[in-house]
Amino acid sequence: MVDLFMNRILVKNNREQDKLDTEREIVSCLQNRVLMLVFASATCERCQRFATTLLHFFKRLTDEFYVDRSAQLVLLYISLDLSEDQQESVLKQLPRRCLFLAYEDPYRRELESMFNVEELPTVVVLRPDCSILIPNTVEEILCLGPDCYSNWQEAAELIDRNFMINEDFGQKTVCSLSNPVRRLKYKVEDEKKKKAHRGWRGGDEEDHKDGGGLPF
Repeated sequence: MVDLFMNRILVKNNREQDKLDTEREIVSCLQNRVLMLVFASATCERCQRFATTLLHFFKRLTDEFYVDRSAQLVLLYISLDLSEDQQESVLKQLPRRCLFLAYEDPYRRELESMFNVEELPTVVVLRPDCSILIPNTVEEILCLGPDCYSNWQEAAELIDRNFMINEDFGQKTVCSLSNPVRRLKYKVEDEKKKKAHRGWRGGDEEDHKDGGGLPF
């Protein structure tokens, strides 16, 4: 992940448009994160409709109003706009916490080719090691919303036990990763106890038949 953007300038989508231009800043921002590369354009009507969904999706996973701990998730807008003004219009619809590449950076087009972007919008999900987790997750986001993040987290082998949507807290029982194994173990042990119990009962019945029961 870090290698993919080393020696590049990432810009924050805030009012000051702060720049991350040192190795330390890039590493701090991207290391051990799931990265969403959002390829879109202001001239694409579907992109404009999707921007609202994407904003809600990202806020639900990173805003402390909704979650106890922010998801290990970074959103990076890769503009395929025809002008800087168009890029700015898209950024106004995206979360302030997201990042983007400057319009004059030709790396935008290199990334488009690198990830074989053939339609807009395209959201490529990358693991922390830069490998592709999902080549285009637009439909998944539209169908599942924030719930799909847990699938990404598991597939990317990120462990964050503290992540939980606040409104769901108390409604769900938090299970450890070993819970299915323990439940299977207990099920096997229960079966053994039942068989042992049936064996004891069977032996007891045989004793009564043979007159070998306990005297009363």
